[in-house]
Amino acid sequence: MDRSDYIDELDRKILSIVIHNARIPSKDVAEKCGVSRAAVHQRIQRMCELGIITGSGYTVNPQLLGYTTCTYIGVNLERGSLYGKVVPELEKIPEVTECHFTTGPYSMLIKLYVRDNQHLMELLNGKIQMIPGVTGTETLISLDNSILRQIPMDVKF
Repeated sequence: MDRSDYIDELDRKILSIVIHNARIPSKDVAEKCGVSRAAVHQRIQRMCELGIITGSGYTVNPQLLGYTTCTYIGVNLERGSLYGKVVPELEKIPEVTECHFTTGPYSMLIKLYVRDNQHLMELLNGKIQMIPGVTGTETLISLDNSILRQIPMDVKF
C-alpha cells in the first residue's frame, strides 16, 4: 500500500490549504474545512509522521542574497555505482541545492545557485569536476523560473 492510501479527503483539503501557506493559523484551516483546530493539528502531525509533509521551513529567495544565477549541471560518472560516493562530496558544496540520480544523458542532475559566472567557473573547475568518479559536466543556466509549485491536491471545497 502506498502512502497516498493513508490520507483521506479531509487530509487532502488540509494539504491543499497549507501547501500554499504553511504559516496559516490552524483555526483558519479548521474553519475552511469545517472541523476543529485539534483535528487539523492531529492530521498535520500524522502526515508529518508518515512523511507526507516533509518540512515547514521558510523559502528563501537566493537572488536577494546575491546568488543571481540558478544553474543545472548534468554530471556524468565513470560508473553509476559511484553515485553514493559522489553525493557526499556534493553535499560539501553549499551552493548545491538539489541532486538527482537520473536516466538519460547524465548520471546525475544537480541544481545550484551562484553569484555570477566567475563563481560558477570556480565551483565547476575547482570542486565539482575534481570529485573522483566525475568524468564530465554540462551546464545549463536558468534564465527564468516561470512555474514553481507543489503537487496538486485535487480537492473540492
